[in-house]
Amino acid sequence: MTSTTEPSAGEGRAARLRAVAAEVFGWDSLRPEQATAMEWVLDGADVLVVMPTGSGKSAVFQVPGCLLPGPVVVVSPLLALQRDQIAGLPGGDRAPDAVALNSDLTAAQERAAWEKVREGGARFVYLAPEQFANNEVVERLARARPALFVVDEAQCVSSWGHDFRPDYLRLEQAVRRVGRPPLLALTATAAPPVRREITERLGMDDPRVMVTGFDRPNIRLEASRYQDEDDRRRAVLAGPPTPCSSTAPRTPACRRSSPPAPPAGRRSRRSQTPCTTARTIRPTWRNCARTRVCPAPGSRPR
Repeated sequence: MTSTTEPSAGEGRAARLRAVAAEVFGWDSLRPEQATAMEWVLDGADVLVVMPTGSGKSAVFQVPGCLLPGPVVVVSPLLALQRDQIAGLPGGDRAPDAVALNSDLTAAQERAAWEKVREGGARFVYLAPEQFANNEVVERLARARPALFVVDEAQCVSSWGHDFRPDYLRLEQAVRRVGRPPLLALTATAAPPVRREITERLGMDDPRVMVTGFDRPNIRLEASRYQDEDDRRRAVLAGPPTPCSSTAPRTPACRRSSPPAPPAGRRSRRSQTPCTTARTIRPTWRNCARTRVCPAPGSRPR
């Protein structure tokens, strides 16, 4: 007789999450911290996730959101963030649909968006925090019976930081009015006092907290000193950097070598002050941008 071992509930959740990630989003693997937070979401727990920008925080609700029985409400403070996340969703028959309810919509577009929510055609519903001051919006969301309430850029709820948004203080009451689905709070920057304030102000119930490191090996800062003004200007006016992947390690394509040093003894007639060109590589989804900063004549290079 051959005995078989049934997979545990945790293994079953992990397998379903990996399947959705691969079949719907085209991701061959998940980071361990992503997978753990996703399992917590499927458990129905309140979850606070602190991960650096670009580490895949959105995936923490996108993947399990495809397995939940109701829509996912996503509170995002900027319309540009809403548009970017919706545009980043995959295509295909199994792809989740999303709508954004904001002031950019015409009356006809708003009616169509709410109709899609009412009919269950929208898996993700994006709103700005200001929308929850409207009782009609809250009541319509309650009728949709959301399965998860996501607060993106959750540091905006904290009065400790410069990102504080008073409209975020309405969210605890709004969550209860729409049926108190599980809460997922996402942020890239939250020290322990801010984390405590986020969980308290959102009314999170015994939340599970995932905090990852902040090392970003694909971001670097370098400085080059120039004795000659003409060489400095050529470096500042150099063309754009070679495009590179936002998730790839640093490669020669992302590094731009410093211009050759000027000949010995050569000085600019315009300035005798050494000049520093600071270059910051900031990854985006499509390329790396470079910013140079030059101190004013007479100032000391830093």
